[in-house]
Amino acid sequence: MVLNAGLQRGNIKIKINIAKMRMVRWMCRYTRKDRMRNEYIRKKVGVAPIEDKLRESQLRWFGHINRRPIEAPVRKIELLDFAHV
Repeated sequence: MVLNAGLQRGNIKIKINIAKMRMVRWMCRYTRKDRMRNEYIRKKVGVAPIEDKLRESQLRWFGHINRRPIEAPVRKIELLDFAHV
């Protein structure tokens, strides 16, 4: 079950990356036939890889949760013991 969730998450990241690169290629008027590397196009346009942006948003959310008081419902989950699961 957990393995399957990880595969779906990875699959979603790949699909997002493909869609993003299609848009960037379209902006630059490059097609797949031009055989330009994604790294070259990213550097030319000045966009970061989607993985970096996803990691930034996850860390931003984690920092937001960490700043909440310990009495907040979302922080009470940290106190739960999942050893029996």
